[in-house]
Amino acid sequence: MKIKELQCRVRTMKLKEPYSISYESVEKCDNVFIRVTTRKGFVGMGCAAPDLQVTGETSSDVVGCFESVIEPLLRDKDVFEYSWIMEFLRKELPDNPSARAMVDMALFDIIAQKAGVPLFSLLGGFRQAIPTSITIGIMPLQETLTRTRNYLKQGFTILKVKGGINVDEDIEKVNRIRELAGKQVQIRFDANQGYNLEDSLKFIAGTRNAGIELFEQPTARDDKELLKQVTRRVPVPVMADESLLSLSDVFQLCRNNCTDLINIKLMKTGGILEAMHVNSIARAAGINAMVGCMDESALGIAAGLHFALSRPNIKYADLDGHLDILNDPFEGLLKIDKGVLYPPQANGLGWTGLKKVDF
Repeated sequence: MKIKELQCRVRTMKLKEPYSISYESVEKCDNVFIRVTTRKGFVGMGCAAPDLQVTGETSSDVVGCFESVIEPLLRDKDVFEYSWIMEFLRKELPDNPSARAMVDMALFDIIAQKAGVPLFSLLGGFRQAIPTSITIGIMPLQETLTRTRNYLKQGFTILKVKGGINVDEDIEKVNRIRELAGKQVQIRFDANQGYNLEDSLKFIAGTRNAGIELFEQPTARDDKELLKQVTRRVPVPVMADESLLSLSDVFQLCRNNCTDLINIKLMKTGGILEAMHVNSIARAAGINAMVGCMDESALGIAAGLHFALSRPNIKYADLDGHLDILNDPFEGLLKIDKGVLYPPQANGLGWTGLKKVDF
């Protein structure tokens, strides 16, 4: 099934409520969308969410990749040669994972449409839905508690709290959130590389009674040895996020017992195909995974969800990146009920079930 035509567009989307993490504040995001049309009339869609701090790309970089490499390569290629296509792009665009991810999504979208099933079924269909966390960025204590109340009223049962700038304030926030939320709500904490070993130990000791579920990326991304020290010395499961970009990274993290859990983001790995390889290495090491996200259109989140539903050791999801985006061209694609995400039942990624897509 050969590709006839490709299109690419950038969309800048504002956030309903800007947020802050340990190394940046965010008010808007750029997503790059690709549309791939085959000679038989199948249309596949993909989404890139580049982030200079995480993926090392800008939207201009992604568009440049499309014009110089992706469009010339994919024109007249057979969609079912996706493994060859993605391997070529991995070698040709090693520093552009989100650009590769949007191509990967579009190819899988077409293949699942051709098979006549939703993508999660094609990938394995291990589960039908998964609860997601909802993120609370860095903000003053009272705003944090107000945001917590709002999310609890919406039915969310997993809160992901951002920190990493001031460990004492982080401890107070987590403890106050626990008092407010009660014991039935899970609390995850993400320091986004903001801590050293001393801070990490102090935070875990100070939040012992809060019983956090996991402790995400406490230390600098490139210092795997420091991450390993934290993992060894704290009783809470530690999760690697920014430290994991590639197959080599996950191999080193698992082989050297640097982490208890991993966070797989399609924008970091370069798409679903590579994410499956990353996950297989983790599973071989007995390590469970979470599928996370960037500030992504519902289309990108849908791809992450389909992947998360397909593998038994993906125990966690942090797929809330679309909930705060204004003017998302794929708004309404995903169903969320009391914090549980359900995939679209239309074939492929599911966007064909929408009444209108403003590509």
